[in-house]
Amino acid sequence: MAITSANQLELLQTAEAVAREKMIDPDLVIQAMEESLARAAKSRYGSEMDIRVSIDRKTGRAQFTRVRTVVEDDAVENYQAQLTVAQAKQYLSDPKVGDEIVDEVPPVDLGRIAAQSAKQVILQKVREAERDKQYEEFIDRKGTIINGVVKREEYGNIIVDIGRGEGILRRNEKIGRESYRPNDRIRCYIKDVRREARGPQIFLSRTDPMFMAELFKMEVPEIYDNVIEIKAVARDPGSRAKIAVISYDSSIDPVGACVGMRGSRVQAVVNELQGEKIDIIPWNEDQATFLVNALQPAEVSKVVIDEEAGKIEVVVPDEQLSQAIGRRGQNVRLASQLTGLDIDIMTESDESERRQAEFAERTKLFMDTLDLDEFFAQLLVSEGFTNLEEVAYVDLDELLVIEGVDESTAQELQTRAREFIEEQNRKALETARSLGAEDSLINFEGLTPQMVEALAKDDVKTLEDFATCADWELAGGWTTVNGERVKDEGILEKFEVSLEEAQHLVMTARIQLGWVDPSELEAEAEDETEEEEGDEA
Repeated sequence: MAITSANQLELLQTAEAVAREKMIDPDLVIQAMEESLARAAKSRYGSEMDIRVSIDRKTGRAQFTRVRTVVEDDAVENYQAQLTVAQAKQYLSDPKVGDEIVDEVPPVDLGRIAAQSAKQVILQKVREAERDKQYEEFIDRKGTIINGVVKREEYGNIIVDIGRGEGILRRNEKIGRESYRPNDRIRCYIKDVRREARGPQIFLSRTDPMFMAELFKMEVPEIYDNVIEIKAVARDPGSRAKIAVISYDSSIDPVGACVGMRGSRVQAVVNELQGEKIDIIPWNEDQATFLVNALQPAEVSKVVIDEEAGKIEVVVPDEQLSQAIGRRGQNVRLASQLTGLDIDIMTESDESERRQAEFAERTKLFMDTLDLDEFFAQLLVSEGFTNLEEVAYVDLDELLVIEGVDESTAQELQTRAREFIEEQNRKALETARSLGAEDSLINFEGLTPQMVEALAKDDVKTLEDFATCADWELAGGWTTVNGERVKDEGILEKFEVSLEEAQHLVMTARIQLGWVDPSELEAEAEDETEEEEGDEA
């Protein structure tokens, strides 16, 4: 196979034919031909030579050239492809390092083996170009819905023909009771596209929450036009789903728009999802209001939010408990996914019992520590006092408002509370010192004797030990493990130390020890402030 004028145009025609068939750029095919011809020429002229081939895009003429690069005298490693500045002077008037000397060499006559090798190179390059084009096409469509035709089933996974490629619908991405046969039409959500050695892998899903969101986008023009926005989606595929929507046009009801005339819009989505029941919920910035909506159709009496723990407590009427929880916990689970909070549901009677237990516990605390009778202790609890510190250090006037308490009685109450607290502090310090707590920790401002005792019991005995603690080790926190929130108990958590307070205490200890320069912290704080202002602008 010699590259002669007889088959020069044939090269271009072949390149165009392959490019049309594979739907890729003809220039990529010609580049593959150039590379394959260069590789074949190297086998004839010598593998150490830098042989390059250039095919004219108009005439198809293949030009074979040998390239030699000018390098430093002591940098010559390949005498066939490199030469020194002195050697280059016979070719160039003023050669410099990096210059290239290009000489045209005669075209090669490809033998059968070389021609076969060139063909393999071209095919490989074409395959790579085809895969790249396929990847670029589908990566842009990630997060959208695609229609396809079922080709076959492999170990429970469905292989789907999606036009210029194949997608895989894994069995855990199918809605439970669905089954497909070859040539069935199927609509899926493109969940992920990955570039792999065997070509791009396109992963499809029918259980992903965004599949339902995209279906609503197709059925509801207001969502497509961004007049209505889908804020959150939660699904139990094939059974039930909740979707939260908000309208940016006060004249449009987001729930009504998604339901459609006589339920036509939502019914189209339900049919595609094999009868999955869908609750459409108005989204609200207020978490409590949003949660009340999310738990529909159950009624909610009261909502208590613990933002630090990321938990929310919901009180419902006794007869509404089963409806709020739902079958196998489905309703509360979907509401939790929708709000992103852990939800604890209790009945009004449960909450009443808990309040009574807390009332009794605080009453007993004041009876035991202040030597009061039950009636007087209950008076204190009824006025909102929850611990001894509040009684000991509150303004005297706040005690005087209690019925039957005069100034001398109030002073006596505070004296008893302070004496008890001081005795507890003394015992705590004795225990802490017996455990090895040092004065550097005991005298550190911000730590009470009880806190020092708790730290010493946890083997934190010096200010250096304290300074190495993380804020969550002191205040506690939450960690997500396998999709579930797990509580991390903090050493000082029972003293109601927040993460911010713990962080401040630890940083103060590090500054006192000279581990941290306060000026650097101020500079970092200023930089963060400037960044936030820039983001807002």
